[in-house]
Amino acid sequence: ADHRVLVLQGPDAVRFAHAQFMSDVVGLADGNWQWSGWLTPKGRVVALFAVLKLDPQHLWLLLPDADPDALAAELRRFIFRSKLTVQARPELGVSGTFANDSQARGAVVAMRGETSVAMDFSADGGTRTLTIAPGLRAADDPAAMSSWRAFDLTHGLPRLDSSQVDRWTPQQLSLDRLQAYSVKKGCYPGQEIVARTHFLGQAKRGLVLLGGDAPFAVGAEVFAGERVAGTIVSSAGLIALAVLPLAREPDQALTVNGAEVRERPLQDALAR
Repeated sequence: ADHRVLVLQGPDAVRFAHAQFMSDVVGLADGNWQWSGWLTPKGRVVALFAVLKLDPQHLWLLLPDADPDALAAELRRFIFRSKLTVQARPELGVSGTFANDSQARGAVVAMRGETSVAMDFSADGGTRTLTIAPGLRAADDPAAMSSWRAFDLTHGLPRLDSSQVDRWTPQQLSLDRLQAYSVKKGCYPGQEIVARTHFLGQAKRGLVLLGGDAPFAVGAEVFAGERVAGTIVSSAGLIALAVLPLAREPDQALTVNGAEVRERPLQDALAR
């Protein structure tokens, strides 16, 4: 229920998305999806999402957390003479299951008619399928939603609530692990900052997965010894993603709200 869909449709939909989003949308094959996002001119992440290219004139944005109506309103400001519409589609429901789909594999979606798709959200450590269809309703199961969110975080997909919007660069969120941004495709909002950080090797912070004995609060400070080292950006029960310095003393204890927390390894294979 926390995933919504935004649709870009028209002859210029792909070109517009390619110029606005941080991934290579033009290079995305029909019937495939990839991670992407929209940045501020200063290179901070406004929204992180999956882009599905159904055909040359239809793109769906799967938004795990962002408000589709608000994002649509902001994107429309940049349409100018481009021929496309940007519209939230609340009738397209989203549901997930911890199981394989017989046709969706990796970045390739399984089309079920013109308005229903299945996506492979599997990664190391588990299989998942996400389905988008008209009128679909996810089961009211908080425990299952928490498990889905924890799987996202364990694989380095930050779930950004409103307090974390416009705060972090793609490198600080380690979005290279998801292949969510390009440094080769040309201009897009924030591209200069992203490219400079990449090519000059100036990325000094990234995501770290933490585990603890109490729930984490988003926005809480992470201490390394007596100093503030970083911030909790996403949480799911007893695990969290934090932005921390990439170069740290290996044996220095990390604490949040005075309680010691433990660094855990991030898992792979959620990139598309």
